[in-house]
Amino acid sequence: MVVTGILTAVVIGAIIGGLGRLVVPGKQKVGCLLTVGIGVLAALLGTLVAGALGVAHTPGIDWIQLAIQVGFAAVGVAVVAGKTRG
Repeated sequence: MVVTGILTAVVIGAIIGGLGRLVVPGKQKVGCLLTVGIGVLAALLGTLVAGALGVAHTPGIDWIQLAIQVGFAAVGVAVVAGKTRG
């Protein structure tokens, strides 16, 4: 993997993670780096699921794939926030 690929993954992960945090109601005590990590993982999982469902490549913006990725990010943020509430 090239440096540009890693940087792109981090930027996309930050966006997906941020959108996932917006979806989850309330205040979450999840740090920025953890949010980006959740976003990167959610983007990868969402792309895999969208590919399996056959909706990874649609004309224009891949809204279905984006929705799947944000859904995974929201679940990830909710799980991590729930574990840190203690």
